[in-house]
Amino acid sequence: MLLQELASSSKLLRDFKEMYEYENRLKTFTNWPFVKNCKCTPENMAKAGFVHCPNANEPDVVKCFFCLIELKGWKPNDDPWEEHTKSHSCGFLSLSKNFDDLTVEEYYVLEMTRLRTFLVSVDQMILIFTVYHCILQEFLSLRLLSISKGWWCRARIGLTLK
Repeated sequence: MLLQELASSSKLLRDFKEMYEYENRLKTFTNWPFVKNCKCTPENMAKAGFVHCPNANEPDVVKCFFCLIELKGWKPNDDPWEEHTKSHSCGFLSLSKNFDDLTVEEYYVLEMTRLRTFLVSVDQMILIFTVYHCILQEFLSLRLLSISKGWWCRARIGLTLK
């Protein structure tokens, strides 16, 4: 499971590198439920850094290509910029100029920030998996010990151990 998550995240990191370009982000908004007469049009969503990542149950899931925040449950009057900023701090939102106008140094710093964000999310995934694994191991060892000592049966019928 962890390896699948890491592989998926790694692919996402590579794929999202192409999403610095507004046009590439906009292309992902096929079948987006809000197209006209609303604030969260595909154009506005793409300008705010979002990529459309729908699934079978949620057609309005988006993810920022930069900070990796995932948002869903959009309403027609939701402003993508406001939702993005109130949910998370994102380096892409703080760009003071168009991506095409960045110097090589500015792009490098921006890409390193994006990579750091990715590594933090992967690090959290590994930490969660490790804690889960330790808890499971502890539970299994206690259960095996309790079965071998006959405690399991007594505990099931409510007897206390002395």
